[in-house]
Amino acid sequence: MSAFPPYSVSICVEDWIMIGLNKVAVWVMTGQQAVLTIFFNVYIFLMSLWNYKQKKKRSPSETIIVALSMANMAHQLVCYFWMTMDETDTECRINQVFYGFILALIYSMKFTVMWDTGFLTFYYSTKLVNTPNHCYTQIQAFILKHVTLAVVLIPLCGLGICTPMLVVFHSDNYTRTNADCGVLFPDTTPGLVYEVMYLLLADVLPGLLMVKCCISISVHLAIHLRNMKASTNGAHGPKLGSQMRVIQMALSLVAIFIIFLVVDLYVNYEIVVNHENAIVLTFFFTSVYTTVAAMVLIYGKKTLWKALIHEYNVCLDGHSCLSCLKVPQQKSKPSNSAKAKN
Repeated sequence: MSAFPPYSVSICVEDWIMIGLNKVAVWVMTGQQAVLTIFFNVYIFLMSLWNYKQKKKRSPSETIIVALSMANMAHQLVCYFWMTMDETDTECRINQVFYGFILALIYSMKFTVMWDTGFLTFYYSTKLVNTPNHCYTQIQAFILKHVTLAVVLIPLCGLGICTPMLVVFHSDNYTRTNADCGVLFPDTTPGLVYEVMYLLLADVLPGLLMVKCCISISVHLAIHLRNMKASTNGAHGPKLGSQMRVIQMALSLVAIFIIFLVVDLYVNYEIVVNHENAIVLTFFFTSVYTTVAAMVLIYGKKTLWKALIHEYNVCLDGHSCLSCLKVPQQKSKPSNSAKAKN
């Protein structure tokens, strides 16, 4: 005779079915986000190459943006590859070490995305805000002088920091509710210490850098608006032109990052402490973040935004029934307002 009553077995089976359906739903939604992420980041990458071909040079901001778009695409592709393997290999027949290696690679790419975003925000803060501290200004100048080296070192640092995961973490497929193949768990004291250090380096520190830059930009904006209003005696509202566009982009990136940071830390807490099956949610929220961040980057680069809107409207011109979906295009007007190199 079975040790479990029939109704408990039925409830258990129903729970497993619901969990499986939820994982499939997250997988499908992540796939939709992946398409958008790849589209927007490929657009950024191709437009950057076209601009470089035209101008024969690339600004530091474009270098960082290209590095960020490539990191977004690489992270999204590898992340969705892991999710697809996890969905198809339901019995985890493939070696767990393989899944663990892919996860470590995903975490290293996430590290790159976070720091590239922080670096971009730092760059714009240096262009918008004049710092009276001479020592700090020299440090800024040194970093910005070696932008290309920095965007190469960031992924290498991410790979070096995430490689120890394969040693201090335990690769297994146990969770409280359902199994994922080769999930890396910090089930030892060194593993827990490493997990905290990784979250500090990959999430918290770039977040603090972005918040600091956000505060600097906000203070600069407030002072600039006050000075402009005083110079016109309040006769008309101050206008910042393209500088305001850069400010909006930088502040939007910080706001999006903070929301993602809170969600990511909570999901990691559920995985580490409660062994909940939440890793697919981590990938989904990261996909949403990379999609929205790419859209913000396109908006911040006026040339990219105008070209995208133009191509979108051209595509709708061939379908008269969709003309109501066209986005109005604003013609640029000459302005004497202050501008930031974008």
